Amino acid sequence: MTIKTFKEIIAWQKAHELVLMVYVLTAKYPKHELFGLVSQSRRCAVSMPSNIAEGFKRKSKNDSVHFYNMAESSLEELKYQLLLAKDLKYINDAEYQKAFDLSEDVGRLINGWIKVQK
Repeated sequence: MTIKTFKEIIAWQKAHELVLMVYVLTAKYPKHELFGLVSQSRRCAVSMPSNIAEGFKRKSKNDSVHFYNMAESSLEELKYQLLLAKDLKYINDAEYQKAFDLSEDVGRLINGWIKVQK
């Protein structure tokens, strides 16, 4: 089966799911974090599926993989921001664990997608 659109990439689908989760979680953060942790967490979360989508349309494998690697980097940044939010008590342990588990799944899927592309 040939993938015709980035929306068919399972890594993108799970990354999009994680973005939606991040938006729900960050909506509960204190208002004074609106231009800090809320904004930063949402930006790097959105960066993951955005980079997967952009990489999908690149003409060379190396160029595509570069964008998939950027998605992985944004994911790692988000993992830290989720940990920080937990430690600051903006999210509880169960919310953190659910988001962390999904982020681990996303990481495995992006990594697998990269291996298939090489």
